[in-house]
Amino acid sequence: MSKTYLIDTSIILDDIENLFFLYQNGENHIAICDVTLSELDKKKDLNNQSGFFAREFFRNVLSDESKDSELLAINQDKIHCISFLSNNIKIPLHIIHRPKYKTYALDYGLNDARILEIARDYNLILLTNDISLKVYAISNNLISQSLMRDRIENPQAINFLHSFKAHKNSIKDSLEKDSNFAMLKNWSLFEITEEDNTDSSLYETGKRHYGVKLNNEFVELNFDKILEDKLYINPINLEQKFLYSLLTHPKNKVTICSGATGSGKTLIALQAGLHLLKKGEVNGIVYMRNTITANDKEAELGFRKGDEGQKLNYFMYPLFSAINFMITKMQKESLAKRIEYKGNANSILNKEATEYFIQKHNIEVMDIAHLRGTSIAKKFVIFDETQNASNATIKLVGTRMGEDSRIVFLGDPAQIDHPYLSKYRNGLVSLLNKAKHSDFLAGIILKQTIRSEIAAWFEDNFK
Repeated sequence: MSKTYLIDTSIILDDIENLFFLYQNGENHIAICDVTLSELDKKKDLNNQSGFFAREFFRNVLSDESKDSELLAINQDKIHCISFLSNNIKIPLHIIHRPKYKTYALDYGLNDARILEIARDYNLILLTNDISLKVYAISNNLISQSLMRDRIENPQAINFLHSFKAHKNSIKDSLEKDSNFAMLKNWSLFEITEEDNTDSSLYETGKRHYGVKLNNEFVELNFDKILEDKLYINPINLEQKFLYSLLTHPKNKVTICSGATGSGKTLIALQAGLHLLKKGEVNGIVYMRNTITANDKEAELGFRKGDEGQKLNYFMYPLFSAINFMITKMQKESLAKRIEYKGNANSILNKEATEYFIQKHNIEVMDIAHLRGTSIAKKFVIFDETQNASNATIKLVGTRMGEDSRIVFLGDPAQIDHPYLSKYRNGLVSLLNKAKHSDFLAGIILKQTIRSEIAAWFEDNFK
């Protein structure tokens, strides 16, 4: 059944390909009002993903192919149909221009109110990912929907660690013959409870074996060898050991890691990158993250004081915190390290010991706004705060990876700050869902947190 949608700015800024998805080869009609065009025009100069999609929208409008619209204009409204080129298909867009809106003065949400006015007068389905606008529309008895593209149902059920029992003399053979093992994809993780038997009974020995499925075989992991790597920071629990083993495995190129604050994901990822750098498997470490930390514009990169480097420092605190933790630990354990890493290690600015550490290990902080047209070769890439990235951003980052690079996507689904994303629809859960089914991606969920007594209390008492 054909539908006519009135789309707002959030649909286009989420992903320009949404227009192609909605069109459904001509089955549906798409309308845009002049308010949305004005908002897109204001966004097009932004040096981020939203700015790129705003520019892409105007670039792909075929302005010379304007014609009369099938929609009948009301009163003094004017409606023109223009073509938007997407995937070599011309998509008709019905542009509604209203010279004088009934809604002319509001303290807040004037544009939203005018979009609702158009939806009401033309009896259109309002399509928006802005939850406040959707609720406002429903409260006014208007039909409003969100774009459910890429939505992942029940993301909390995603799991990569599996428990089995096996006799100590045939762990590998019995596991690979197990039908449940055969159903699991490569890079699945395993905790094996070892069993032995007497003449009359089977019992658990108390020993555990750990491993990963690779090329449809069980490959045991020896966590004791991690200590031989002489790391700055050693993984201290089972989940961290699994994560470190995945990140440093020679056959693994892409890892997805979800974990709460305090789970150690950034620290272990940085340590894995340093180990690969020391072995010569990469020649540097790149850290990047979305510069979205809240829903107000003052939190965006362009509204911070200082030059670009100073602005980025505000958003790269998790990296600097991990570096400073390593430096402080080394300074306490070794006089030589206190001499090498002299100075203050407790500043988020790249000074003294922190700056020396970054230069020594060739660590680079990169803004994702500058990724287009680049290729990142032979680097260990840490993409943090993946839950605040759209699928379009994930694609942008992933397609920048060059030869011999590795990447780990880190995130916490409980800390979504992006105004148009949710716990069911964001870059992190999309990647976790793909890792659940793909032999190319390795995934892991960190459930244990290592936190101070104060942090633990607030975590437990404000759920």
